[in-house]
Amino acid sequence: MVDYSLLKQELYDLSDFLIALGDKKRQAIIIRLLEEKDCAGLQVTSLQEEINLSRPAISHHLKILKDAKIVNFKQEGTKNFYYLDHEQTEIKKLQNFLNNVVSIMNETERENL
Repeated sequence: MVDYSLLKQELYDLSDFLIALGDKKRQAIIIRLLEEKDCAGLQVTSLQEEINLSRPAISHHLKILKDAKIVNFKQEGTKNFYYLDHEQTEIKKLQNFLNNVVSIMNETERENL
C-alpha cells in the first residue's frame, strides 16, 4: 500500500526548488553556470552581460536559486562568485520523488493488466 501522505510531503518539500527551476531567467542562469567548466564561479556582472538583466534582477534571481539550494557562492575579498551547489541535495530529493512516482505508476499499470 502506498503512503500518499509521504509522497505529498516530498512534493511539498520540493516546492521552492521547483518554483526556482520554473523561471526562464533562472534557467538561463543555471545553464550559464553549467557552462563554467572550471567551477570557479561567475560574478553578477558576468551573468548580467550574458543574460541581459539588470544587476539587481540578477541578484534577485541568484537569491532565489541560493534559497532553493541550487546555487552557492564564495567570497574572495569583496567579490562574490556564484556556482551550482555541489551538494545536489534538492536534485537528489527530486530524483527520489520522481522515482517513487514512476514506481507507483508502473505498479498501477501492472495491476490493471
